[in-house]
Amino acid sequence: MFSIKRIFLPDTERYEGVRPINIYLLRILYFLMLVMIGTESWLTLLSHQGEWDHVRAVAWCVWAAYTTLSLFGLINPLRWLPIVIFMIFYKTLWLLFVAFPLWRTGNLAGSSAEEMAGVFIAAPFLALIVPWKHVWQKYIRWQRASA
Repeated sequence: MFSIKRIFLPDTERYEGVRPINIYLLRILYFLMLVMIGTESWLTLLSHQGEWDHVRAVAWCVWAAYTTLSLFGLINPLRWLPIVIFMIFYKTLWLLFVAFPLWRTGNLAGSSAEEMAGVFIAAPFLALIVPWKHVWQKYIRWQRASA
């Protein structure tokens, strides 16, 4: 039976102690990454003609790769959390090192970075749906080997 209260409580049986709301939001995020960024990146890669600017090509390939891997996140959201963390991290870095200096000097509006800044600005807020306790326990904390 579905219960609103239950989706906000940790679920040790199904989701390793993570709240179901986090699982649902992560699945939505994986789906949006796959459909929005994945579609655009794969269409760009498959339809490009002529020589690539090698730096721009790396960006399109990275976007195509991590969004395609997000398909696995739909199936197992917790196991594929590093992809979400990667996405949040690189977009936040870009905001700090590219967009913020432009904004601070009044040069972001009307620049070629303005549209990307508008898309990337949501990345730090996406960190709110990441189950950070789980990330700490599974990906960061060293596990002691049993003797």
